[in-house]
Amino acid sequence: MNTHPDYHLGRRRLLGLSVAGAAAAALAACSTTQAPAGMPERVMPADALVADYEARRTFVRKTVTQNLTAASFQTTVAGQQATTWGYNGNLTAPVLRATAGDRLQVSLANNLKDPTVIHWHGLALRNDQDGVPGVTQDPIAAGAGFTYDFRLAHPGTYWYHSHMDMQRERALYGALIVEDPEENLVYDRDWVIVLDDWMDGITGTPEDVLAEVSQGMSMSGMSMPDMDHGSMSGSMDASPAPSGTDGATGMGMKHMLMGSRSDFLGGDAGDVRYPFHLFNAKAPDEAEILPATAGQVIRLRIINAAGDTAYRVGIPGQKLTLTHTDGFPVQQQDVDAVVLGMGERIDALLTVRDGFTPVVALPEGKTGQALGFISTGSGKQPLPATLQLTLDGTVVDGGQLKADPTVTLAARTPDRTHELKLTGGMEKYDWGINGQRFDMDKPFENAFDIKAGERVEVKFINDTDMWHPMHLHGHTFQIGADGARKDTVIVRAKQSVTVIFDADNPGQWLTHCHNAYHAERGMVGVFSYVK
Repeated sequence: MNTHPDYHLGRRRLLGLSVAGAAAAALAACSTTQAPAGMPERVMPADALVADYEARRTFVRKTVTQNLTAASFQTTVAGQQATTWGYNGNLTAPVLRATAGDRLQVSLANNLKDPTVIHWHGLALRNDQDGVPGVTQDPIAAGAGFTYDFRLAHPGTYWYHSHMDMQRERALYGALIVEDPEENLVYDRDWVIVLDDWMDGITGTPEDVLAEVSQGMSMSGMSMPDMDHGSMSGSMDASPAPSGTDGATGMGMKHMLMGSRSDFLGGDAGDVRYPFHLFNAKAPDEAEILPATAGQVIRLRIINAAGDTAYRVGIPGQKLTLTHTDGFPVQQQDVDAVVLGMGERIDALLTVRDGFTPVVALPEGKTGQALGFISTGSGKQPLPATLQLTLDGTVVDGGQLKADPTVTLAARTPDRTHELKLTGGMEKYDWGINGQRFDMDKPFENAFDIKAGERVEVKFINDTDMWHPMHLHGHTFQIGADGARKDTVIVRAKQSVTVIFDADNPGQWLTHCHNAYHAERGMVGVFSYVK
């Protein structure tokens, strides 16, 4: 049985059990049907209501299938040998393409030494397929397999990734494109761009990074409450140091990044130092090249798969026309650059000019770049070092856009309001929501209860000195009365963002910061449908 009402085993606890013991625990959990006294009855992933809502989703086209194998493999990152984990033995996982109204079946074989799952980021799908261990499904054990099977209700640019511990910080992610059968955009071709910050197998492992940053600012005798990285004294520059020297290695920190600042993000830009920033798994010196013809219109589908880095994306000297954010159309806007937080997606149109056109992604507040080119076959490819490393002018993020009127939610008084105060800080690295760090053994302890059919208002109130890209599973929210429809939104330090969504997808759904290290340290909650 792979869905269950009350299975609470986190990975570390699971690994302490025998296979037989884990199976027995899961079966016992599955047999529990009554909520504890005084607790609300929750709509769990195996509830008939979940299947009922799935049956309401349109399935008029075809079934799209894909086989994935999660495994360790050796590869080359920026010319350096590395061992990492990924799908089908490649840094670049298969791009899954389907059309709204299709059914998607993905069979995952787990050849890792650890359990794993797949989360389908941004999709409104049936709850028992959402891929959250301990909440929506049992972890897929080493050597086992699982077939994800669900209907695709909405077109858009989405992605899939492991939702197990720090596995996404390797290469366990890929793009999912759901085509719109009634698409009204006019373009000649599209280019899927996946951006990532990379260190696995080069400077350490994600677990190494987590262990170091989890010590907080009190490490090496440093104890600075209520201070962000960029508010350090004179030994720390307000701007990033040259590549390879970001921060203060002299203080015994191998992975923690000091002095990373972004005015756009409201201050401190990131926690972690990365040796490389990748564009479709390639470093700038081996940049991917998209062949095209001058005058063609290219749809860029940009996905930020990074763990700790926002990217400022643009074409030096040329505008981008933004058309979608997180899969949903917006009122189109011409910009010089767009900033994507971790987990966000942006679609943009670009008219090809003759020669080589660099598509540049600058890590916001950090050093380095990710880079790709569009080429018409004429001219000489620029060297990365010669490219403009600033993208100024009109710069926005997806949360600052307006929804296209076709997807704006109807005006309605909220039935329920939840305040989610984002709490914690760098001193103890104790990130949480409303002062509580999420406990995977007790996922519903501080749940945000909602009921099917409600209009829900959520106030993300950032009490910290760090920005957070907040993500909601299984739903798309609207920012304010007419803002963009999104599932991931940047909440700047000491600021608030209010969103609304319709509770139209019963089940148990995570909300969390999409900074991988903040989430792992506790900035996670559950929106819980109750009966």
